Amino acid sequence: MSSEHNKIRFEAVIEQHSGMDAAFVVFPYDVYELYGVKGQVKVKVVFDGHVPYRGSLAKMKKDCHVLGLTKAVRQQLGKTFDDTVHVELEQDLEERKVDIPDEVSNLLNLHPEARKFFEGLSYTDRKEYMVWITSAKREETRKARLEAIIPKLLAGKKVTDK
Repeated sequence: MSSEHNKIRFEAVIEQHSGMDAAFVVFPYDVYELYGVKGQVKVKVVFDGHVPYRGSLAKMKKDCHVLGLTKAVRQQLGKTFDDTVHVELEQDLEERKVDIPDEVSNLLNLHPEARKFFEGLSYTDRKEYMVWITSAKREETRKARLEAIIPKLLAGKKVTDK
């Protein structure tokens, strides 16, 4: 382990999660010893010296903490399962903010219960909702998603829930 300015560097093999198209690397150190917590630790990571990522070290029903590698990160790296990756990691103490477009903010202001549920979601789930809205290629799709967001939130659903 190399650690300069609280950065930790290590090599790890990209492992496949349960036959799914999901990947992770094992964090080879004691999270409690390093960060004083047993649960999740938000981290900023740079893979192979050039692919940045913000995520969390988590137990994921394992004996040790792991760090997920999204499909997008693996594509940027040009790597897949069983490849080795260089990891440079530090604890992420910055507040995670989600940019909310004005039209979504206006809708949330009209529906306080939907806003309350939205604000109670994790950073990742709030971000996914905004990506769902802003990634629409056609205006009709965007409008349909804007019409669907409040009923979804009032039903207590994440964007990925059916």
